Amino acid sequence: MNDSIQTLIIEDDFRIAEINRRYVERVEGYAVQGVVKTGEEALAYLKECTSLPQLILLDVYIPDVKELELLWQIRHLYHEIDLIPVTAANETVTIEEAFRGGAFDYIVKPVDTDRFAQSLERYKEYRKIFSAKETLEQTEIDAFTGVTDGSNPSRSSSTNTNLPKGIDPITLNDIKQLLGVDKGKGVTAVELSKKIGTSRSTARRYLEYLVSAKEVHTTLKYGTVGRPEREYILRETYEQND
Repeated sequence: MNDSIQTLIIEDDFRIAEINRRYVERVEGYAVQGVVKTGEEALAYLKECTSLPQLILLDVYIPDVKELELLWQIRHLYHEIDLIPVTAANETVTIEEAFRGGAFDYIVKPVDTDRFAQSLERYKEYRKIFSAKETLEQTEIDAFTGVTDGSNPSRSSSTNTNLPKGIDPITLNDIKQLLGVDKGKGVTAVELSKKIGTSRSTARRYLEYLVSAKEVHTTLKYGTVGRPEREYILRETYEQND
C-alpha cells in the first residue's frame, strides 16, 4: 500500500509544472499523481481517476477558468481534497478569497524552494494529526494553528509565528514532545530524522534552533567506531530560565 500523499498539479505552463513536480518529489512522503494544464482537464481527471488525490497544487491563472472559479468548483464537488494555490496572483482580494474557500496555504511565484518544502511538511503534519486521533486537545489545536499563550513562555516559543525561515511551529512542537518523552535522554540528528520522517539536515536544523533558544543542550555520544555524534537533550524548565 502506498502511503504517500498523492498530489495533483494544475499548471498550464509545462516548464513550471515540471519544476513543481520536482519540488514535490523531493519532499519525503509525497508522490505526484498527475499533472493537468486546464480547468476542463482537471475536472475530467478528478471525475475519472480511481483514487482521488489528497492535495492539489493549483495555479490561479488557468486559461479556461476565471481567477478562483476552479478552486470553488473543486471545493464544491470534492470536499475531501485540500488545495494550495501556487500562483503569481498576489492581490489581497484573491488571497483572501482563496483562504475563505478553504485553501490550506498560499504560495506566490516565483516559488522559494524552502518555503514550498515547509508548506508540504506542514501539510504532511496536518494529515498525520487528523488521521491519528479521533479527538484533539486545545493545546494540540493551538500548536497546529499557531495560536500562542502569552502566559506560558515554553508554549509560546514552540508556536511563535516569527520563527526563523525553515522552522515550522508544528514540527518544532512535535520534536519538543518527542524529546520530552524520555527526559534526560538525548537524541542525535540521525535518530530524530527517522522518528519524524525528514532528512538528517532538516532534523539538525530544528535541533540547532532549539539549542540557540536554550531549550536544548548538547553532549557528545561516543560509539564503537567513527567520530562521536552530537546528541541533543531537552533542558529542564528551570535550566531554560537560567
